[in-house]
Amino acid sequence: MVSVTELLDDPAINAYILRMIGEEGIELLRRFPEGGEHSDEELAEMTGVNLNTVRHTLYTLYERRLAEYRRLKNTETGWLTYLWHLRLDRVHDVLEEQVRDALEHLDARLAYEEKNDFYMCRNCSVVYTFTDAANWNFECPNCEEMLEHFDNELIAVALRKRIDRIKESLGSA
Repeated sequence: MVSVTELLDDPAINAYILRMIGEEGIELLRRFPEGGEHSDEELAEMTGVNLNTVRHTLYTLYERRLAEYRRLKNTETGWLTYLWHLRLDRVHDVLEEQVRDALEHLDARLAYEEKNDFYMCRNCSVVYTFTDAANWNFECPNCEEMLEHFDNELIAVALRKRIDRIKESLGSA
């Protein structure tokens, strides 16, 4: 298994995790004890990272399946303790899943751009589909200026390029 340090040395993974949990979260990961399970309070004490930051980071990682917990109930007090451990071995799968989701959204956007004809109000800089423009008699509903045809070919070309690059990076081009 790859260490946290090795993962964070990868610029793409570091950027992804940084965007997800911020600098303080990265600091928690760097100081996270290897092996075993730890409560959020223990982690805050062991790492010197603020308890709220520890909790926020762990929950964010949990939402992405990059951390897991085991819940223990104190039979005397009824209090629950969550013991956490990292699952950063999944980061590549999580990243790939998110890239595939982004690809799906880009494909849908490209289909929308190719399927529709667009009209724009030069005054308001708002773009409308043909259907909406026709419903408003090709007048802007905001300022009543005439709508002009909008050529979206540059958008479609940019989307195709982006889709091709993503597919190539996923090895499915």
